[in-house]
Amino acid sequence: MTSTLVQPYLFFGGRCEEALAFYKSAIGAQVEMVMKFNQSPEPQPSGMLQPGFENKVMHSSFRVGDSTIMASDGCQAGVKFEGFSLSLAVKTEAEADRAFEALAKGGEVKMPLAKTFWSPRFGMLADKFGIGWMVSVVPATKG
Repeated sequence: MTSTLVQPYLFFGGRCEEALAFYKSAIGAQVEMVMKFNQSPEPQPSGMLQPGFENKVMHSSFRVGDSTIMASDGCQAGVKFEGFSLSLAVKTEAEADRAFEALAKGGEVKMPLAKTFWSPRFGMLADKFGIGWMVSVVPATKG
């Protein structure tokens, strides 16, 4: 039996390389691969790419902990991320503080990190690319 997997695929509208560098610095993302449109083994259909996007990211993948996130520049500039957030679960309050602060640089804090009934530390933000993040400490299980 094969397992089913759902992974986010983010389109950065021309800022993918910048986003990869940001996530590498902010949350220790490990970039696994990057392929630009001009490296594709098959040419893009005529008129598909915005002029100047030949050197942009066609496909990339990066890991954050055990999760893989895929990303691209897409075929044209501009993007708006709405209706979702990525949830980053860490083990300690210190990790939550560091990740939250790093992701919030240039972005917007929606809910500051604070103790909640489900977590000793939880907060929400939109990073400088407009990606929503929910950062939380996963409470240790007793047992």
